[in-house]
Amino acid sequence: MNLLKNSKLLALLLILSLALSLLAGCGEQATGKKDGDSSEQVNDQESNKLSGSVVIDGSSTVFPITEAVAEEFQKSNPDVRVTVGVSGTGGGFKKFLVKETDINDASRPIKEKEIKIAQENEIKYEEVKVAYDGLSVLVNPQNDWVDYLTVEELKMIWNKDSKVKTWKDVRPEWPDEEIKLYGPGSDSGTFDYFTEEINGEGGNIRPDYTASEDDNVLVTGIAGDKYALGFFGYAYYVENTDKIKAVAIDGGNGPVAPTSETIENGTYIPLSRPIFIYVNIEALERPEVKAFVEYYLTEGKEVIPDVGYVKLPQNLYDESLSKLGLK
Repeated sequence: MNLLKNSKLLALLLILSLALSLLAGCGEQATGKKDGDSSEQVNDQESNKLSGSVVIDGSSTVFPITEAVAEEFQKSNPDVRVTVGVSGTGGGFKKFLVKETDINDASRPIKEKEIKIAQENEIKYEEVKVAYDGLSVLVNPQNDWVDYLTVEELKMIWNKDSKVKTWKDVRPEWPDEEIKLYGPGSDSGTFDYFTEEINGEGGNIRPDYTASEDDNVLVTGIAGDKYALGFFGYAYYVENTDKIKAVAIDGGNGPVAPTSETIENGTYIPLSRPIFIYVNIEALERPEVKAFVEYYLTEGKEVIPDVGYVKLPQNLYDESLSKLGLK
């Protein structure tokens, strides 16, 4: 009898042991864990997933590039929030130099007074060229009298002491109609570049023109007035060729129209220029900022022609990657 009881007990223990083994196997399949797996191994993929934020502001000229790069970057990094503002180059530097932003878009190099503020605030940064832009001079599509403008004529029109009121004041054969002027405001790097290159001094410009940091406002103004004249970045012209018309500029070697080729090869003078991002070195230590900047200068740069700008030679991107410790 005892032997029978012992046999039944052993059978019951065997059944319980098998049941526990089956349950353990199911648990492995459900959790993906096996004996000896650490929690680090199981969560490795999740721990490597980027999150956080990248805050950018600055130039309306550089904005289309940075916005396009951010959109592509976020497709593969959905948990990183990239915000791109448009305060103009100067307005962007004001934020950048008090650590409100990680990156500043700039259509001109940083100024001496801005460098001084950076030093006072102990902010370290790197200047990074990202593309070429051709500052474009624009008229209404109905304008059939302007074939080109010389640098001297642009200065005559835009100088702060300008006496030009009508198109006839520029060339006698042109219409005796008032020129309606449109251009960027004083916080814009495009404003600084144009006034320096054309009028010989940053900020030297006549006051009676419609100014805006929003290039779309300038496009609308020129598109709506037959006698309008304005200037802004090449990319906004490319986006609006059905609404506005670019003017060829004679910088001393004959008229040259702004195109990707003339901007890249330097024949569109004096209005072709590099454009930049400025990167806060402390912010670059954060994984999401580091990944974004690296993407910007590698895969991300492929969007540059799509938004109307000209890519730099590859060696310049390679130099920037090395300078930032990303290569």
